[in-house]
Amino acid sequence: MKKLITLTMVLALSLAACEQVDELTQFEMDYTTSFTIPGTLGMDVPIDLQTPEIQTNSTKKFSGQDTREDLIEEIVLREMNLSIQSPSEGDFSFLNGLTIFLNAEGMEEVKVAWKESIPEEPGSTLQLETASADLKEYIFKDQFQLRVQSQTDEIIDQDHEVQVESVFHVDAEILGQ
Repeated sequence: MKKLITLTMVLALSLAACEQVDELTQFEMDYTTSFTIPGTLGMDVPIDLQTPEIQTNSTKKFSGQDTREDLIEEIVLREMNLSIQSPSEGDFSFLNGLTIFLNAEGMEEVKVAWKESIPEEPGSTLQLETASADLKEYIFKDQFQLRVQSQTDEIIDQDHEVQVESVFHVDAEILGQ
């Protein structure tokens, strides 16, 4: 009986240690960009906009986490939020739906986030659904860009400056393993 209890304790401690080590090799990378939705758009007009190129600085960010590119197992977009920066009273009620694509040099564009049914009174922030695709090859590039595709359901008379905040979850191997 003592051997069974000891074995169970050893297994539990080993499992807890593995989980702690796994947590040490995981971290987040945040990126922020913005785009402008032009005013004077008509209803049901599709909008297709590009953000400026976003510098990944991935080598520096990996180094700051004591890892490097060849040890990265997976990078997944964990969270993407949009917020209206101007006009100050602006909200997302003019949108019917929204899809965001990620692209980088030499890579095919991939759908990474969306909001299919935007409520009538959504406020000035939107939390998007995110895909579970491994995006490490995009983040390994020097820069990437987002393409925003949306459909309006009402007319806006002012430009809307929208900030995009993205959180990527990185899972790396233990150095030397």
